[in-house]
Amino acid sequence: MDVEEDKFHQRRLTGSYLTSVVSISLVLFTLGMFGIIVLNASKLSDLIKENIGFEIIMKGGVREASIIQLQKMLDANPHVKSTYYITREEATKRLAQDLGEDFLQWLGDDENPLLPSIEVKFRAEWANSDSLALIEQKLMQNQDVKEVYYQKSLVDLINQNIRRIGLVLLTFVLLLLFISVALINNTIRLSIYARRFLIRSMQLVGATEGFIRKPFVVTGLIQGLIGGLISLVLLSGMLYLAVKGIPELSQLQDIKSIGLLYAFILITGMLLTGMSTYFAMRKYLRIKTDKLFV
Repeated sequence: MDVEEDKFHQRRLTGSYLTSVVSISLVLFTLGMFGIIVLNASKLSDLIKENIGFEIIMKGGVREASIIQLQKMLDANPHVKSTYYITREEATKRLAQDLGEDFLQWLGDDENPLLPSIEVKFRAEWANSDSLALIEQKLMQNQDVKEVYYQKSLVDLINQNIRRIGLVLLTFVLLLLFISVALINNTIRLSIYARRFLIRSMQLVGATEGFIRKPFVVTGLIQGLIGGLISLVLLSGMLYLAVKGIPELSQLQDIKSIGLLYAFILITGMLLTGMSTYFAMRKYLRIKTDKLFV
């Protein structure tokens, strides 16, 4: 009879352990999935900013060597991502393709109004109105530059929307983190609650609080580690399927950022389960006997 009862309790403990691991895995997976969404949203906003058009239109009659020299100066600027020299002939070809006909047949080659230009794209941190206005002011001091063109209203609109989306995502991340902490804490507390009589039995035979607490805290850390690893496997599978279904998503993936996110999930899982186990154990180590049956 005692053997059967021991087996029954062992099955209950095993079931409780597995339930805790699964619950922790799902919570960490949800947290990690939202983290990936935030990272991709940040990467997408950078890509949008870095594709904002900034065109330096040169004056007529400027020597090509002077234009190339200006382009090299821009390339040397750490805030510039890329530059592209558009010759007068290439500008004419582009406009003809957009119009669907050769407009020069009506004007003549000598009357071509198009001028050579340099197309510049800046890094994300400099793709804002204040920075672009400062660069525009410096470029206009160059005697070979006729005009600097970019859509100021579009730049402001993009940055405003990105800030709003960032605030919304930050709010959701904090809320989800709070929910994750609460769920993992409750899961661990229920697991400790199922073994409260075992804790009291160890106290009755003279075991110290530190001796009793240590294996439970270690088990909690292991649960967090296993749950974190399972969640990372699920996240990796989700990322693989997403990129396979939409190959363009591969442009948003940053291995370093994802690696940091994975490390954050593992550490968070272990810290939350370890701390939750410690505080739950403190409660049941000091609880009165008659409260164990409540």
